[in-house]
Amino acid sequence: MSPHFSRGAVAAAVSLACLAPVWAQFESATLKDVTVTGNPLGTPDAVAPTTRLEGDELTLRRQGTLGQTLDGLPGVGSTYFGPNASRPVIRGLDGDRIRVLQNSGAMLDASALSFDHAVPSDPLTVERIEVLRGPGALLYGGSAVGGVVNLIDNRIPRAPQFDATGGITGAAEAGVSTGNKGRDGAVLLEGGNDRYGLHVDVSKRRTEDVSVPVDLACSRPGSAEQARRICNSASDTESGSVGGSLFFDHGYLGASVTDYRSDYGTVAEDEVTIGMRSRRYALAGEWRQLPGWFSSIKLQAAHTRYRHTEFEGDEVGTRFRNQGNDLRLEARHRPIGPLEGVVGLQLDSNRFSAEGEEAFAPASRTRQAALFVYEELPTSWGKWTLGGRVERVRVRSDGSSDPDVTRFETGERSFTPLSLAGGALVKLSPAWQFTANVAHSERAPRDYELFANGPHLATAAWETGNASLAKEKSNSVDLGLAWQSGPHKAALNVYASRFTNYIGLADTGNTRSAEGEINPTDPEEALADLRYAGVRARFYGAEVNGTLRLLGAGGLGRADEVGTLDFLWRADLVRATNLDSGEPLPRIAPARLGGTLSWARGPWGAQLGVDLLRAQRRVPAEGQRATDGYALWNAALSYRMPLGSSELLWFARVDNITDELAYSAVSVLTTTAFPKAPLPGRSARLGVRLNF
Repeated sequence: MSPHFSRGAVAAAVSLACLAPVWAQFESATLKDVTVTGNPLGTPDAVAPTTRLEGDELTLRRQGTLGQTLDGLPGVGSTYFGPNASRPVIRGLDGDRIRVLQNSGAMLDASALSFDHAVPSDPLTVERIEVLRGPGALLYGGSAVGGVVNLIDNRIPRAPQFDATGGITGAAEAGVSTGNKGRDGAVLLEGGNDRYGLHVDVSKRRTEDVSVPVDLACSRPGSAEQARRICNSASDTESGSVGGSLFFDHGYLGASVTDYRSDYGTVAEDEVTIGMRSRRYALAGEWRQLPGWFSSIKLQAAHTRYRHTEFEGDEVGTRFRNQGNDLRLEARHRPIGPLEGVVGLQLDSNRFSAEGEEAFAPASRTRQAALFVYEELPTSWGKWTLGGRVERVRVRSDGSSDPDVTRFETGERSFTPLSLAGGALVKLSPAWQFTANVAHSERAPRDYELFANGPHLATAAWETGNASLAKEKSNSVDLGLAWQSGPHKAALNVYASRFTNYIGLADTGNTRSAEGEINPTDPEEALADLRYAGVRARFYGAEVNGTLRLLGAGGLGRADEVGTLDFLWRADLVRATNLDSGEPLPRIAPARLGGTLSWARGPWGAQLGVDLLRAQRRVPAEGQRATDGYALWNAALSYRMPLGSSELLWFARVDNITDELAYSAVSVLTTTAFPKAPLPGRSARLGVRLNF
């Protein structure tokens, strides 16, 4: 992050904080209390299966990465490339099949390219996270065929928080952790009046090597040769953002700039670290109550400059750069009889480059243009939803900028993905609700799937693209049943997806050296020789979760003097098969079962939970290690207290209480770098959050 930007943001935050006690007002949050992901009309009942994290629940779940923060939600796992880089996995799908958004706009990073590339966003500064499970290609493109994770903040204020006299509100959070000797903190401040709004946030996070319940070897200079810590897992991360909006009678227009910087160890190798830098400029606006056929128009645009450098000790290894633009327009048409809907346009452009001897993908350019439509038809029993999206995608390889590197193929491919979706929501009774969704999704191959040709140390393999790949196509169905009666609720979803030309890495049976020599004589230099190919594949599974009030108002027992006691339960299962070979697909999570007792009384809250994961023996014959089952216990305690006109939340959390040794079946490191990267051992976190 630019030091000038960092100092300026901190100075602005401190200045506003000094005035906050005088001007603090308890206005309602500007974030709408409705799920927006996959729901462009903003209706309260979502047809697609979604999960929201916000408020105290998000505060207590926060981890250092997005994937670990969401891990354990119904149908959601984590790629877990150590504690510093993990992306969400939804229903067994990861990488370019899961779209990570920021305020419904593209992130334009490189996290989908490689497991060791982190998502450039700190959960400390996110106000709400929405997860759409299942195909989201209709609204967000082929990269959302498996699901969508939307990180929502108020960096561009969308509505006034204050009247004409003005005011300031905000939050500050700080915490320490024992397992990684972590220290973190964030400040968020917002001010303005009924005509303008300003936003500033800064965050800082620093950790050391993560504690684990087993001795691990480490060859990094200055480190113990054997220690109960994951070697090279320390990190140093900071971010800052400034934004503002102008409000008018029927809408707003705003902009923001966000810097993110992270230096972290890759875990896979003892001396390789990554220095990541990302700057994002965003513009957003909405115009409501328009004359004519469209009643409102939304605009989103972003320009992102992303780069990271991989260091081997003190020497520069590979440099990655990604520069992209994203433009999205949504227009809501006036009702046509009972039919309501939106039409939209999305334009993306992306320029990627990788420089260095171990660059496995060429410089490339990707351009996408898409038109989409989404409609809802209310009925006496619920509603119908339907829509379609057509894209035009061009992917061009420019080879390497180094004239001595000639292994990359050059050329251009064009694709026209088409996605269609339909759904229904049926209100069976005041307590019961049924949903059904069907979707046909198409995804264009990514640049690296087409043109890669080089050593990829994150997967310990030589990866070769396939320039003749066709579009990836899938047909999916999702059925859901939900029930709620007072504080009691339950939800069940079952789903199935069938892919033609499911694109993945296939083992050629050969090995290669880091220089590309086929079947080298020195086995220590050998990398698996993998090539991108399309196969037929099938995914199916189920998710169930709910809440049972044991004690308290509306519960099975009445003991108001002791507060409320809820039992939160959850389970999920996914199966994925390569239909061409009959073998399981790799890196699929085992069956999971979890439960949490949650108690609340007045300002106090407490939780005790466990997640049980079965052994994963359903793995391919070659290329993945089976994993044992394990149980992870956790506990949390919170206390809320007034502080003048503000509110203070103290919280404590203990993860992996029993210090269980566990390896993730979803992590590629469990196979390529075993036993270097078990899940973190026992760790306690103590934190405080001030809302004013």
